[in-house]
Amino acid sequence: MLNQIKIVLCFTSHPGNIGAAARAMKTMGLSQLVLVSPKDFPSEEAMVRSSGALDILDNAKVVKTVEEAVEDCRLVIGTSSRNRTLPWPLIEPREMAQIIHEKPQSRPVAILFGRESVGLLNEELQLCNYHVNIPANPEYMSLNLASAVQIISYELRLKELMADSTQQQEIELKESELNATSEQVDGLYKHLEETMISTEFYDPDNPKLLSSRVRRLFAKSQLNQGEVNILRGFLSSIDKYIKRKTNV
Repeated sequence: MLNQIKIVLCFTSHPGNIGAAARAMKTMGLSQLVLVSPKDFPSEEAMVRSSGALDILDNAKVVKTVEEAVEDCRLVIGTSSRNRTLPWPLIEPREMAQIIHEKPQSRPVAILFGRESVGLLNEELQLCNYHVNIPANPEYMSLNLASAVQIISYELRLKELMADSTQQQEIELKESELNATSEQVDGLYKHLEETMISTEFYDPDNPKLLSSRVRRLFAKSQLNQGEVNILRGFLSSIDKYIKRKTNV
């Protein structure tokens, strides 16, 4: 399970936090680190703060956007400590580990950590299936980035250790039954948006909360690849029908 989980640090300002996060990951057996547009990396400070977890840093993948970081993932979880305008499925770290453990069809998994100062932005959180909240002291919720990575990583390792790995067998699923990747769901969303514009159901100049609500619907549904194909096939049939009517 652990080797199918990505820790994604988004727009990190301080290289020391990257090194400390790599150390936290290695102590718990995680190895996949993805950095979205870090301000300073590679960095000597990151190497020092990693305390020997240099392999994590050496193998870290650096990308430009959050979308690129999660495009091949079937489950995306964003860390969040704030209430948002649009409610989203909110879980705690232990529940998160249980969900990942019970749903092998949802892997690979990305767990997103935001900026040190403001965390993840709303548009980044909308890419997630769940938001995970670390239940810190409400009177002092200032949790260091590396500490948050350590807590999340610990819960994942604890769940891995609790599982009887010698007897547990994960069922091989047909490709159509695998959860759709973030990239596939995003493709469905864009296709739906284009069709809604064509049918005048959606006005991009006056979107209100429709766009966010549709993304939340897809995130909550956790569509599999077969379901995405069905929906896109249905949308394609609508597109063809509109073209036929237009040409009449």
